[in-house]
Amino acid sequence: MSDREIFISVDVEAAGPIPGEYSLLSIGACCVDNDTQTFACELQPINDNADPKALEVSGFSLEELRRTGLPPAEAMRRFRDWLKGLMERNSVLVFVGFNAPFDWSFINYYFHKFLGENPFGFTALDIKAYYMGYTGCRWSDTRSSRIDAAMRATQQPDHKALHDAQYQAELFRLIREKVDRS
Repeated sequence: MSDREIFISVDVEAAGPIPGEYSLLSIGACCVDNDTQTFACELQPINDNADPKALEVSGFSLEELRRTGLPPAEAMRRFRDWLKGLMERNSVLVFVGFNAPFDWSFINYYFHKFLGENPFGFTALDIKAYYMGYTGCRWSDTRSSRIDAAMRATQQPDHKALHDAQYQAELFRLIREKVDRS
């Protein structure tokens, strides 16, 4: 049994909606309870498939990332090593994301494809679902703008994976504090 859960906020930017068919382009991660402990990298694409809207939102160019990004195996190795450096005896990593199913699907696919295992295991904690469970709100009320307004976050998302991971960490902390007080 684990004594300590280490919550890791993770955000990704991708070239499209599903892993394998589209590339993971960047990873940003931070410890929820100390968002100055960070990891970030950009990856070389695994193919040429791209949704133009996804590239427009992220600001990435597949051509540029082919030159400047890390090979995917190296990026995932570095991410795994960073995560392992946070581990303590009897601790477990908990993947936290805003719309975690999307981000986790890319991270899970890339960890398994390039390293054969995912240090997060097979689960993720979704901030949207956590908020909905805490407040009893409708799913349509779990948009980041509505949660942000209710929680009064000081940070703002900008589609840069590390910044968004730190923003998500703040949202999660704020919700968790309210849950702990109730």
